[in-house]
Amino acid sequence: MDLEKIMQLSDTGSQHMAEKSLSELTSYIVSTHHEYVRRQLPLIHGYLDKVASKHGERHPELYPILENFSAIREEMELHMQKEEKVLFPRIREIENLSNWNQPLSLSSTFISAPVSMMEQEHEHAGALMAEIRTLSNDYNAPGDACTTYKLSFASLQAFEEDLHRHVHLENYLLFPAALQLIRSRIPELE
Repeated sequence: MDLEKIMQLSDTGSQHMAEKSLSELTSYIVSTHHEYVRRQLPLIHGYLDKVASKHGERHPELYPILENFSAIREEMELHMQKEEKVLFPRIREIENLSNWNQPLSLSSTFISAPVSMMEQEHEHAGALMAEIRTLSNDYNAPGDACTTYKLSFASLQAFEEDLHRHVHLENYLLFPAALQLIRSRIPELE
C-alpha cells in the first residue's frame, strides 16, 4: 500500500480526532488501537509460526517475515506499556493542571523525552512492517498458499494499516498538542 493511500486512510477521522481533548484522545488510542494490537499480535504470530513451519522450505521468505513480526510483537508490547504507564498519564496530568489553570513546575522534558522515544519506536516498527511488506510481495500470497497463509498475509496488511492510523494520531495530533500545551504553560519556553 503506498504512503499516499495510507495517509488518506489516516486522515479520514483526523478532523474529528483533533477536536477531542488530550485525555479523550489517549483513551481512544488505548481502547481502539492498543486493544486491536493486543488482540492481533498473538493471533498473527500464531498464523505466521504455523505457515513458516509448514511452508518455509518452499517459501523461505516466511522465516524473516516471522522474525520481523516477532520483533514487532516484542517491541509493541513494551511500547504500549510505556505509553499507558508513563506518557499518557503525563499528558493527562498536564491537561488537567492546565484546565484548572494550575502552574506547571515541570521541565519540558517531562513530555518531550518520552515523546521522542515513542517517535523513534514508531519509526522502527514502520521500518519492520515495510520490510515485511517487501518480503511478502505486498501481502500477496503465492498461488500454492493455504487458507492460513492467505489469512496471515491479510492480517499483516490490516495490522500495518492500523499501525499507520495509530502512529498518525500520536505523531501528528496527540504529541504536538501535548508539547504545545506544556510549552504554553511554562513561561521560559514560550
